[in-house]
Formats: sequence, C-alpha cells, structure tokens
Amino acid sequence: MNRLEIKQLNVSINGQPILKDFNLEIPKGEVHALMGPNGTGKSTLSKVIAGHEDYTVESGEILLDGQSILGQEPDEIAHAGVFLAFQYPMEIPGVSIANFIRAARVARLPEGEEINAVAYYKELYEKMDALKMDRSFTSRSLNEGFSGGEKKRCEILQMAMLEPSYCLMDETDSGLDIDALRIVADGVNHMRSEDRGFLVITHYQRLLDYIVPDVVHVMFDGRIVHSGSAELAKELEAKGYDWVKETFATATA
Repeated sequence: MNRLEIKQLNVSINGQPILKDFNLEIPKGEVHALMGPNGTGKSTLSKVIAGHEDYTVESGEILLDGQSILGQEPDEIAHAGVFLAFQYPMEIPGVSIANFIRAARVARLPEGEEINAVAYYKELYEKMDALKMDRSFTSRSLNEGFSGGEKKRCEILQMAMLEPSYCLMDETDSGLDIDALRIVADGVNHMRSEDRGFLVITHYQRLLDYIVPDVVHVMFDGRIVHSGSAELAKELEAKGYDWVKETFATATA
C-alpha cells in the first residue's frame, strides 16, 4: 500500500478531455520519469494530484498509501505528504524564504507544538549550503527577482525541508543551465529514500543523466503508451517522439 496509485483517471478542463483512463503506480523508494510531447497532459497530471481546482475529475481514483485524496484541498494533500515543485514558481513579495518554509513546517505540527528556532535555522542553513545557496537568501522575498535557477533551487530547498512522502517535479529542469541542473539533481538524489517516491516530469533526457530513474514512462494523448528502464529516455533523445506517435496511431487504429 506504500505507493501513489492513479487508476483509470479521466480529467477535463472546460469540457476538454486531457487525461484519458490514465494509470500509474509509484511505490515509495522509486523514481519514475514521465516524458512526452507538449500538450499530452503531463503537467495536468501533477496539478490534479496536488488538488488544483481548475480541473474536473470525471472518473477514476488517486490513492496515497491506499487512501483517496480526490476532492481534498491542496493544503490537505500537502499535509498528507505530497509536494509539487512547479515549472514556474510564483513570486510572493513580502514573505521571506525562511518565514515561508517555517510557516509550512508549523502547519504540519500537532496543535500546540512549536519549532525550535535554533534547530530550524541550523537545518535550513545546512540544506542551503548543500544547494550552494547564499545564506542571505533566507531574508529575501520568496522567488522575487530570482533567476530561473535560483527559483528551482528554492523549490528543492522547500522540498528538502518539508520531507514529503511523494515528490512531484513538473519540468524542474526547464530554464536551467548545466551547473544549476547538477545542483538541483544533487539535491534530489540526496533525498532519494526507501520512504519517498518521485515523479519527475521532463521533456529532456539530460536531467535523467543526473537523476537516474527506476522507470521511464512515455505519455501521449492523455495516457501512458510505453514504459521501460532509464535506457528508454536515451532512445527518446535519439529518435524523438514521432515513433511514439506512430506506435500509438497503429495501436489505436
């Protein structure tokens, strides 16, 4: 039961179907990569799991360790152990990184419990150092004026501090240069654990040179059409997605 399960999920937005009888299982301890052309529903999947209100779930199930999270509010889903790293993280002027993460940690504590400030900052600084983030970032407003790489490192820092059970990474590699990519990947690899599952959504194989997945899935037309080992990502890099489209068209003809 220690897994994220998506069963026969059908999702639409404004009456337009996006996910179609979608199925996926991510056991704790595994990293799954989800690849596919633009417009196939990859980002929609991550947002629906996280409880985004713009999408309509027509049918199906999303189970977290055997418990349904469909219909729950995003904060309830987050408290249950899901973290979504956004492709385009929001800027929140006036809220410092340190206070934002601290508030998120406090929200997860039983009522009446408090965070030890000294221990909190010690842990925060250790994880910032690992991500090569200047400690002055703690007083900066969340993502305001940040470069693309700084925003993504900040997302990984939040993930590291909140220690979720399931990490959804929606094209975290977009806009990163090679140095930032390596740093972000190192942060993710440091968090790999038997108690944590990852879904890494990406267009490009290069991220998977640094975060080597246990399973690669290829998505097309709202469903997974092919799954394989990490070598599948290299095959996609060499061949592109046309062969996937051709295989799908043949199978559904």
